[in-house]
Amino acid sequence: MNALKLYHQTTMECSKLITQRYSTSFSLGIRTMDVKFHKPIYSIYGFVRFADEIVDTFHHQDKELLLHKFRQDTYEAINMAFSLNPVLHAFQMVVHQYGITLDMIDAFLDSMAMDLDFSTYNDNKYKEYIYGSAEVVGLMCLKVFCEGNEATYEKLKVPACKLGAAFQKVNFLRDIKSDYEERGRVYFPGVDYLTFDEKAKQAVERDIQKDFDEAYVGIKQLPAGAKMGVKIAYLYYLSLFSKIKRLKPQTITAKRVRIPNIKKLSLLIGMYFGSKLGFE
Repeated sequence: MNALKLYHQTTMECSKLITQRYSTSFSLGIRTMDVKFHKPIYSIYGFVRFADEIVDTFHHQDKELLLHKFRQDTYEAINMAFSLNPVLHAFQMVVHQYGITLDMIDAFLDSMAMDLDFSTYNDNKYKEYIYGSAEVVGLMCLKVFCEGNEATYEKLKVPACKLGAAFQKVNFLRDIKSDYEERGRVYFPGVDYLTFDEKAKQAVERDIQKDFDEAYVGIKQLPAGAKMGVKIAYLYYLSLFSKIKRLKPQTITAKRVRIPNIKKLSLLIGMYFGSKLGFE
């Protein structure tokens, strides 16, 4: 292996490590995909995770400055097809190889910037945030799965967006306490955290269920090498959503809901053997 190939491989392995450290569920899902998808999906996750950490975690830093620099460094990496930042170097390789467009990247980074400015969201801002923070990430992954087949990509765009939206909205419900208490945010339009009741919770849940239902239609049509991994993530979030639906509003505003790792592993094993036996 020559030195440049070694650098390419090392940067992608950095993104793999980030995925494994930050998300057990996505790591399990990626492992069930065709090996050709592993590195590009790890690279996308590493990029979006570090941007998210800037706005959610690094409270001792000037977040606006960090995000501005991250945006500039991202564009520079893409323009140069190179970066000394391993996360951005791995990401730019995926951008070029799979045709991820700048409008997707712009929308994502714009949504991260919204987290620095907005504490409550109206309908328009909510939709804009969901698109940039979640739907375009689904579209980036779909670009990888379709491997240049634009007809398949166009056919599955809407379900991919719906899946990303469902995941993000479940995250909002799961994290409603920490988002409000630690960051002063309430993402759901018209929802008052202090008076969050069963009626408000059920309205949010109906919207999420609709996204899940529309997303599943697309999952069934994904390329074979991607289908199981995406379905693992789908089932994990559906399981988390089902658990949240059984809880009272006062419970989810008091503590973060979790799915135990043993449950995540059981989903992976069930999906693996289901695939081997030909079940959908």
